[in-house]
Amino acid sequence: MSQKIIYLEDDAALGLITSRSLTKKGFEVTHVETLLAFKEAFNKEEYDYALLDLKIGTDTSLELLNEIPNLIEIPTVFLTGYGTIRTAVKAIKLGAANFLTKPASISEIISAFENLDNELLAEEENLKPLTLKKLEWEAIQTALDDNDGNISAAARQLNMHRRTLQRKLQKRHLEND
Repeated sequence: MSQKIIYLEDDAALGLITSRSLTKKGFEVTHVETLLAFKEAFNKEEYDYALLDLKIGTDTSLELLNEIPNLIEIPTVFLTGYGTIRTAVKAIKLGAANFLTKPASISEIISAFENLDNELLAEEENLKPLTLKKLEWEAIQTALDDNDGNISAAARQLNMHRRTLQRKLQKRHLEND
């Protein structure tokens, strides 16, 4: 019997490609595109794994770990193009099994489900020195997180003009598309 994965991804094309690839590897995949659809599907069936895109529209799928108590009982992997160390730590503390940044290969996703040793991932991250660009991005994400997404307050905390911060966020968003 194949193992079942529930996969939350709001990008339909990426969701289709990833679902097909996982199916070829022997998994039965249920792909959903919204938080509500995820909740409905998760409550209807039992799954062996959960693969969640972190950013779903303007929302975050991290809240699902709090809203669905049974979700932490299965290996849950977050996949995101907007990953920061702080977000990864938050996801792991909430009960996620692993955290991957896009683009991730199918073998990396499968390994993330099978290799649940988060200390190994943390050691790997510590071996690579952060670039100046990555440090800046981490500082911006920390300030935004500290200020509940308020750009003006985050800009004040970072001692930069609000428009400068908006440009940096927009530029990063365009680079990830």
